[in-house]
Amino acid sequence: MMVVGRRFWLTRGYLLVSAMVAIAIQGAGQARADDSVWPSKQITVVVGFAAGGNTDLMARMAAQRLSERIKQNVIVENRPGASGSLAASFVNQAAPDGYTLLFAASPQIGIVPFLQKVNYDPLKDFAPVSSLGSGPSVLAIRSSIAAKSIGEFVEYARQNPITYGSGGVGTISHLLSALFISRLGINGVHVPFRGSGLTITAVLGGQIDMDFANVSDVMPYGEDKRINLLAVTAKKRLRQLPNVPTIGESYANSNVPDTGLPSWNGFFAPVATPAPIIRKLAVQLMAIATEPDIVARLEQSGIVAEGTSPEGFKSAIESDLGLFAAAIKAAGVQSSN
Repeated sequence: MMVVGRRFWLTRGYLLVSAMVAIAIQGAGQARADDSVWPSKQITVVVGFAAGGNTDLMARMAAQRLSERIKQNVIVENRPGASGSLAASFVNQAAPDGYTLLFAASPQIGIVPFLQKVNYDPLKDFAPVSSLGSGPSVLAIRSSIAAKSIGEFVEYARQNPITYGSGGVGTISHLLSALFISRLGINGVHVPFRGSGLTITAVLGGQIDMDFANVSDVMPYGEDKRINLLAVTAKKRLRQLPNVPTIGESYANSNVPDTGLPSWNGFFAPVATPAPIIRKLAVQLMAIATEPDIVARLEQSGIVAEGTSPEGFKSAIESDLGLFAAAIKAAGVQSSN
């Protein structure tokens, strides 16, 4: 009787294992089939900020063109809150099937996770797909300071404590300015504002000395005598501000170390999303970033179009994290983790 019982359980166990293997094989086949037919339904692009801002406008621009290219509906869903971390957490918990994507700004990956508690790991939980563009910053100073270059401004600032503005504590403009003055041995006092537009207005009015401003904020003042634009943190001069040298050009003619901080927007998927889907998405997004009308529309908002491969995007992000860490340290911003 014991032998019969043992045989029964062995047979039952064998059948159970066989069934599980069959299900696994079937599931793997279905996953491959899903890869081959993607996309077969609507895709949602999640944005962590309110409608109307640069990140939202870029996401909608790309979503519309992606929809046209892949012949599927691509919608943008705004989930603002907690400096964009709510949207990132939502996508982190979504099914890794290529139908829920995150359109992120660099602070969601390089700053926010290190300053506040979030429900995602910026490197482990997301698969970078492709960037769409970067937003350079322009070093602007009040014109009453007799400096026409970074080198001259550094000489002035080393003898005269300066004030610098930003759109708020922990923002790109704050961290970039803090890194800049730290590396140059300048004494500076941070003056935060409720938005970048107010900061450039303060420079124009002479209330503060310096600001690393968004290109879109300074574009209307390129010829304004109340402000001097010393350099732009871009790889080459901008078509919108052709007379403003890059920060690399400026440093080449001075004895100060190079300083920059990345400000990009790009697409991410949950980390387990199949590689073939990531690749298909990246091919389309890289092509979108080169379309002349997209490039022109981005330029109007002070954005440089930059489509990148998943590998290139991932490598850049890993490199960027070191810069963000140095800037956070320079700014003395305390983590709430």
